[in-house]
Amino acid sequence: MAAHPLTVGFDLDMTLIDSRPGIKAAYEALAERTGTYIDADAAVTRLGPPLEQEIRRWFPAERVAEVSDLYRELYPTHAITGTLAMPGAREAVDAVRAAGGRAVVVTAKYEPNAKLHLTHLGIAADAVVGSLWAEAKATALREHGARLYVGDHTGDVRGARTAGALSVAVATGPCDAEELRAAGAQVVLDDLTAFPAWLDRYAADPARYPAGGADGDGAVTASD
Repeated sequence: MAAHPLTVGFDLDMTLIDSRPGIKAAYEALAERTGTYIDADAAVTRLGPPLEQEIRRWFPAERVAEVSDLYRELYPTHAITGTLAMPGAREAVDAVRAAGGRAVVVTAKYEPNAKLHLTHLGIAADAVVGSLWAEAKATALREHGARLYVGDHTGDVRGARTAGALSVAVATGPCDAEELRAAGAQVVLDDLTAFPAWLDRYAADPARYPAGGADGDGAVTASD
């Protein structure tokens, strides 16, 4: 796929959506269905990595695939309506489109469920790619020609840098601003409400924000 003049990748959980209420409900339904204790309150503090990492905390290895499939089956019923848009999420995506760009969601979440969230919340992504985590996100970012990747987790920073994209981090998930900078984020914002104004500055002077990449210098900026 040819690179668009401006393609921006976005993570989903705790970047565009606050899925904690919905995911908590889904884990509670899973616990009830399987008769296995799951600390749903603790589970929603660890969002970002693939589902299987959390399932391994509560189920033996030989059941992880089966239980993960069951969770994904329960998810649309229990997790979609309880999930909220993060502050500034719609405005961030709209700002990309207003600049003539494309917004691509690249997430570790199961892709059909990711699309259900975006449709329910009215967040209009140009493409959605699921089931990719950390460095593996670089595959989709490269395919779509993303120059920026916006995420809340150090895994998102690694994905951006592996793709040679500018890592724009938001401190709205499990990783604080210091962790995100230490991981190599070149721009750190408090949340997405700051993104449209930052995007205007980026569009005016992209050279101010060299993406670097896995082997680049990737100088970390302060909150911008």
